[in-house]
Formats: sequence, structure tokens, C-alpha cells
Amino acid sequence: MNITDVRIRKMTKEGNMKAVASVTFDGQFAVHDIKIIEGDKGLFIAMPSRKTPEGEYRDIAHPISHEAREVLQKAILEAYEKVLLSEG
Repeated sequence: MNITDVRIRKMTKEGNMKAVASVTFDGQFAVHDIKIIEGDKGLFIAMPSRKTPEGEYRDIAHPISHEAREVLQKAILEAYEKVLLSEG
């Protein structure tokens, strides 16, 4: 699957969550609400999740392999950096 579109919505409030991304694959499948978070070691992505009855958070959608996660994270963070640069 190829990433064909990445859309970024920046957060207006201060905090660790900097933006939310929507990613389209092959122009046919979209995953929304991927969070861009500022951590101790820099920016990273968190996949959309929901809270279980036990209080844990489980990903709703996620990459299966480490390589796929790296490709997805790189595409999202590059799109986020472009948004920051365009704001100037």
C-alpha cells in the first residue's frame, strides 16, 4: 500500500499533542485521528485508540511491521513539518 495523502490538523491548545493526522492509502482507504505527540525524545505518532472496560487503551488501526510504522511516521512528520514551515 502506498500513502497517497496526509492531512494535518494542528492543535490550538498548548500541550504534548501537537496535531492530528489523516492518512489515505492508495486513494482508497483512510485512517483518521493519528496523533502527533511531542515526547522526551522528540515527535512521534500514536495510532487511533479506544479505552477498554479495563481502562487500557487499544489501537483501533495500526501498522503490523516496524518498517510500516517507520514509513507511516516519516510521512506524517514530514507533512507536519511542512505545515509548520508554511506558517512561518
